[in-house]
Amino acid sequence: MPRKTVARVSRPLFAEPTFAEGIPTPDPSEFDVTPDDSGDYTNQVKALLKTEVVSFPRAEGDPGGLYSLQAACGPHGDDVIKAISVAKSITFHMVGDSGASATKNFLGMIHVSDAVTNDFHTSNPANRPAFLYHLGDLVYNFGESNYYYDQFYDPYRNYPAPIFAIPGNHDSFILPGTPKGSEPLTIFQRNFCATELAVTKEAGSLHRTAMMQPGVYFTLDAPFVRIIGLFSNALEDPGVISSQATEPTSMAKSYAAAVGAKKGKGKLPKGGGGTKNPSIKTWPAVPDYQLAFLTDQLQNIKTSKYHGAVILAVHHPPFSYGIEGKVSSGAKHYGSPLMLAEIDAICNEVGVYPHAIISGHAHNYQRFTRKLKFGGQNYSVPFIICGDSGHNIDPLVDSHYGPKPPEPRDNLDVSYMDTNPVVQSTGLTLNRHDQTNYGYLKCSASTSSITIAFNAIPKKGPAPPPDTVTVNIADHTCA
Repeated sequence: MPRKTVARVSRPLFAEPTFAEGIPTPDPSEFDVTPDDSGDYTNQVKALLKTEVVSFPRAEGDPGGLYSLQAACGPHGDDVIKAISVAKSITFHMVGDSGASATKNFLGMIHVSDAVTNDFHTSNPANRPAFLYHLGDLVYNFGESNYYYDQFYDPYRNYPAPIFAIPGNHDSFILPGTPKGSEPLTIFQRNFCATELAVTKEAGSLHRTAMMQPGVYFTLDAPFVRIIGLFSNALEDPGVISSQATEPTSMAKSYAAAVGAKKGKGKLPKGGGGTKNPSIKTWPAVPDYQLAFLTDQLQNIKTSKYHGAVILAVHHPPFSYGIEGKVSSGAKHYGSPLMLAEIDAICNEVGVYPHAIISGHAHNYQRFTRKLKFGGQNYSVPFIICGDSGHNIDPLVDSHYGPKPPEPRDNLDVSYMDTNPVVQSTGLTLNRHDQTNYGYLKCSASTSSITIAFNAIPKKGPAPPPDTVTVNIADHTCA
């Protein structure tokens, strides 16, 4: 039976952050407000999803600044950090693409939110997750205010820790006719980039306070780990983190080589799935704030001799599997080679590369290992997609227009997807994938390593063992 609707409370300023209801409540059995955006997927809107980007404000503070877990936890921040220090490690969750756009996906969304909440409550204190990090697409289809309660606040009402987020394309694309002030990114910022500690109207009768991230892109600083979150904008594909109109002068030569031609005239390199090869174009509406931000964040890591794990989180994946030589062989979403070229160029310039790059967007699980020769050392960098946290599960390869393609085997060499890289890439392997189950990531970092585990949530039957990769922080090798 659906729960009785509770009168919405007034929204006073809170003295401290609130992350859960305190007393666990039963799962809902249906939406309070059933999504009705399916009719908006007209040919016009489908075309706009390929062409319309959005602008966004510069993040608050210095580009090299940090948003600390301690600050996010308010008055209890000291106790949280102390407990992590005593345990000598930090554990946290990551999910992507969790919102349910239709009744048929409702139970998938609830199963994932229940799983991470249960994992929090059943973990022993030494490895209890300190926070959840959302990789984008919280609310489908177009990030409307009246869907936040059903698709975000209610599913995670009993998760008693901070939930950080970067927006996905469904959290930012503006549907034609959207009233001014109701744009999805405006709503996202009200709930995750608030300037005061309060409950928003999107939370309804629940008590989770809005997060106070400095912007839609930011760096979360926690013991043993930093997560640099980038906003990859509103296109279905590819991801866009800048206007792509100018090249940083010191990076221009290698960057131009990566994109294969002068901007506006050439073609993107094959790769990122090998499924698309669109003409390079510029996006004047997208500010270039994130290029300076990423540069300053990596420079901060270098100059401070930061010894923790560094994760780069971005909604659109740099790589998503596609069959070599096959046009449109990828499933619903493909990779973003030009976005990766910009990231690589900055990493190359500064001399710092993340220990892992984690994304959502493609509605399945994929784990790649990219081998690099970087700064004279051999690096192994996991590129992970976790985009199956409730919205849907898609196959890795499109089978709509012919016989079903073979499922890729484990540890498949897909170096053809990494064409013309800015950095010295020596190989790309698709280690594991899951195109059957919903799931989430559970990560643990210490002074020496970071472990990332995908936990599958089957629709029925027992769960398979987690797929796990561990990265050595000092030498950037993984096993």
